[in-house]
Formats: sequence, C-alpha cells, structure tokens
Amino acid sequence: MMEQQPNNAERREKAKRAPRTAVGNPQRADGGVVFVGNKPVMNYVLACMTHLNSGSNKIVVKARGRAIPRAVDTVEVLRRSFAKGVALEGINLSTGEVDREQGQKSRVSAIEISLSKQ
Repeated sequence: MMEQQPNNAERREKAKRAPRTAVGNPQRADGGVVFVGNKPVMNYVLACMTHLNSGSNKIVVKARGRAIPRAVDTVEVLRRSFAKGVALEGINLSTGEVDREQGQKSRVSAIEISLSKQ
C-alpha cells in the first residue's frame, strides 16, 4: 500500500509552524543559528530554547529587513522570561544588496545577535 503524500496546503501549514534554524554540533559548543522571519515571536523563542536545551552554549539570532524588530523581541523575551542565564555577547549590523523582481538592486539591513549561556 502506498503512503499518501501531504498536499501543498499541508506543507505550507507545517512550514508556518516551524521556524528555520541551522544547528551546530552540540559537542563543539558552537551553538546554532535561528533565522527570524514572519512567524510569531514565541516560535523563535522556542527554537532558541531548543538549542539551549540540546547542549549549545551559543546562539546567533539573524534577521533582515522588516524582521529585525521581531529578532530583537525574540532575544528580549528569551533573556527576560525563559533563559535568565543567557548573556548578550554581541550585535553585528550590516547591509546587503538584493536583486528585486524589476531587475533593480535594493539595500537590505541585517542584524546578528549573539547570545551565550553563562
């Protein structure tokens, strides 16, 4: 009997729930990267907590453009409510060029917030 494949609507709904993360090797204590987008802040806080609970000592929260305030909110909620032993290690700001649909180039701001477990 063949397994039924999920349809596109189910895939989109699943993608809405799970934040995009990149996992480092927990044995090396590098930590992970959480990419912040359009999902609710608590989804990203949960992703950060998952990295911390899996043994990572460092987390980097990254965002571009309009998602930057959501990344800052994520870090503040994480530090103040969920992981009180997490310290701010550094903030990197940058600007990159992105090709738009009309063939024009546009500048987009980006932020990387580094956190470490104390």
